[in-house]
Amino acid sequence: MKSSKFLLLSVAVFCVALLGVALYLQIVEEMAPCPLCIIQRYLFLAIALICVIFAFLPASTTKTGAGLGALVALGGVGTACWHLWVQAHPGTACVIDPLETTLNTIPTAKLLPTLFMADGLCSVHYPFLGLAIPQWSLICFVLITLVLAHHALKAGARRSAW
Repeated sequence: MKSSKFLLLSVAVFCVALLGVALYLQIVEEMAPCPLCIIQRYLFLAIALICVIFAFLPASTTKTGAGLGALVALGGVGTACWHLWVQAHPGTACVIDPLETTLNTIPTAKLLPTLFMADGLCSVHYPFLGLAIPQWSLICFVLITLVLAHHALKAGARRSAW
């Protein structure tokens, strides 16, 4: 079961590293995050927290933690897909909408505005290493979903075989 804890902690570190990349792009490259970017940041943070919590709980809860993390990552897949759709259809851009207003009033946006304050446009296309930021997010969310779902299903199959 040590490999399960290592896997969960590795996914958590990966998610925190992605938040670090987001901050780099925002601060150094001056790419203002839009509301959908902020939602994806919250989802990466939620996955990291779930993985850390379940890594330190009893080993029997690993399957639950991996499954819960995979479900949150699926939410990220959906959000990144919607973000890509918005970028492909600029007329539907979420310029200043209730989503931005709501996100910017959440306590975390007030406590950590650099990380969680939305002030960019969803329809703006910032390429990074040849892909748009939501494309990178989608790739990362899919990878996290596959890793955690595989682990949850593998752990479940191992227990049912006993």
